[in-house]
Amino acid sequence: MDFERSDIKIKFNENASHYDGQRKKLIPCFNDFYSIATSIVETNLKNPSILDIGAGTGLLSSFILDKFPGANLTLIDISEKMLEVAKERFKGKTNVTYIIDDYTKYKLDKKFDIIISSLSIHHLTDDDKKRLYSDIYSSLNNNGVFINADQVLGRTPFIESLYKKDWTNKVENSGLSGEEIHSAYERTKLDKMSTLDDQINWLKDIGFSDVDCIYKYFNFIVLFGKK
Repeated sequence: MDFERSDIKIKFNENASHYDGQRKKLIPCFNDFYSIATSIVETNLKNPSILDIGAGTGLLSSFILDKFPGANLTLIDISEKMLEVAKERFKGKTNVTYIIDDYTKYKLDKKFDIIISSLSIHHLTDDDKKRLYSDIYSSLNNNGVFINADQVLGRTPFIESLYKKDWTNKVENSGLSGEEIHSAYERTKLDKMSTLDDQINWLKDIGFSDVDCIYKYFNFIVLFGKK
């Protein structure tokens, strides 16, 4: 595991027990962000196979599983502490599998009907994002869908400054403690965000169809693509 990926693991292990409790305060558009990502997950299958990449505590997966209770769900994350929270969340459910590994290197041995991700892929470099998107495409069954609820870089330095200013103002007035805010700022140092336009083009070039940004609130977006 390279140094940067190891640093991500350490930071998220440290914050695992507090992560979910801070979500609504760190994501100003929390309700729309997760509800829209969930609403566009559609399939005619009764028991779809679903992969959550960078699943963390399983927050997005929990909404998806409410929608498709018969789904076979696989969660992969580099942080064992985050997945421990997910295991507690899904305690007693036999249709959930957990993989503690670096998803940029892990070789999947099966295909999925739905692949989702939330607030994880923006930690990758542009080249790693492109490789991952290609792997996701290869890991989808025909007509499978990919939904990424994530953060993007502003198209210009000025637009990026607007994004940062809005988020900072809202976090500073969120009610989080000074320590929690500092921890959130420290985690942003791990970000390697790419622009929305670049990521849409990468998905199209790889072969995804119906690629679109379904939702956008400053730098929070929900991307969709179909195989």
